[in-house]
Amino acid sequence: MPVRSQKARETAWTGMLFALAIALSYLESLVSPLLGLMPAIKLGLSNIVVMYALLFLRTRTALLLVVLKALFAFLTRGATAGFLSLCGGALSLAVMLVLLQLPVSGYIFCAGSALAHNLGQLAAAAVLLSSAMALGYAPVLLAAGLIVGGISCILSRALFAALPKQAGQQRRGSPFQK
Repeated sequence: MPVRSQKARETAWTGMLFALAIALSYLESLVSPLLGLMPAIKLGLSNIVVMYALLFLRTRTALLLVVLKALFAFLTRGATAGFLSLCGGALSLAVMLVLLQLPVSGYIFCAGSALAHNLGQLAAAAVLLSSAMALGYAPVLLAAGLIVGGISCILSRALFAALPKQAGQQRRGSPFQK
């Protein structure tokens, strides 16, 4: 495929995935209170989009989505939300990259990603507020990360198997390969 058309394809995929991530983020902000979840506990649906980009496209695309999501949070909810999003997303992506090098299950991959996201946000909150306040919330967010990781694993496994292969083949080492 010519370089120009490859770049256009990648840009289109990134734009569509970013729009999907924002829509899923909005959906989970509506659903979370209905489920009785505490503030800051979300289902992590938009992070599945980053996971998809990492597994089917390129690391650079996944990183761009993390940055775009943080920028969107900054523009719509303020600097604190943007900073928390960036720290959580960046640590989550870093952990996913490490886990891709190991023979882990889909659950470990998703739970590790969710736990890293929560830890990144806790670290950011500790910097902005106080470490004691963040540590008090840590057990709740870590337990939530294990549960949300399971939900993400179930959804990811079903979605990745059902999606057409137009984006590309799954990355070697993906815990969702058949």
